[in-house]
Amino acid sequence: MTEHEHSSQIDALLDGLDTLISLPEVAIQVNKVAENPDSTAEDMGKVISQDPALSARMLRIANSSVYGLSKEVDSISRAVTLLGMSEIRNLVLSSTVSKAFDGLLNDLISIQDFWHHSLYCGLLSQQLAKQAGLRTSDSLFVAGLLHDIGQLVMFNRESEKSHQAILMLTDVIDDMDMHEAEERVFGFDHMQVGAQLIRKWQLPALFEECVEFHHTPDQSTQYPQEVAIVHIANAVAVMAEFDAVDEEYEIPHIDASAWEQAKVNREELFTVISDAQNHIADIEQTLFGQSS
Repeated sequence: MTEHEHSSQIDALLDGLDTLISLPEVAIQVNKVAENPDSTAEDMGKVISQDPALSARMLRIANSSVYGLSKEVDSISRAVTLLGMSEIRNLVLSSTVSKAFDGLLNDLISIQDFWHHSLYCGLLSQQLAKQAGLRTSDSLFVAGLLHDIGQLVMFNRESEKSHQAILMLTDVIDDMDMHEAEERVFGFDHMQVGAQLIRKWQLPALFEECVEFHHTPDQSTQYPQEVAIVHIANAVAVMAEFDAVDEEYEIPHIDASAWEQAKVNREELFTVISDAQNHIADIEQTLFGQSS
């Protein structure tokens, strides 16, 4: 199947989803303001203030223990000044994206478990990026959070085929990843679906590439280090959630070149995992109003 045919099939899968999954208009406007180099903190404050519930959520987050600011933040423009335009954009996306999928029901996975894993991947991506000295570390939280959104679309729109792909993971003799099973059943995978959805939402290219190549980091062209970090974070999150990571254990499904590309210190990986485990409940409660 050609790349054009893949794209057409994915478009058909996404067609009509706008009534079920769409970013709130305020999130789209926030992204536009963040992408405009001439925007000010006041510009961002005006956009977010159009949504009282989002404004309250942003102030609650800015004043939470996650940031540990010394003085109370009493306005959105002040929060933007203290935390930065990009960080506020990332917080808005993080706190609204899960709600965008509220209408996308499925019988194959627990939505709470899905977002717990996604949040874990986001936290690990952010911490590994900080360890590597990347200035995009805050954006990698969002990239990690979004990495599997294509699965939710496929589970909802093609539940029978998705179930076939899940069964294939247990039926085959050879070790297989979910994206490989999807490729056999659908002819494409959740990475491609997620990336196409991000393009529809007109989100930054960094998010698109991290979603599209998080299982195949060697195919990344624009952001190879960031993609390698999300790739590692995803694999580590799966193992860490089952307490199956220890210093002597080789984590499966990590591309051989990813460690070098990511430029992270493997010896500090377990400190990063412990830090994510200690903070995930607080951040889950802060962003989503729930904890595991």
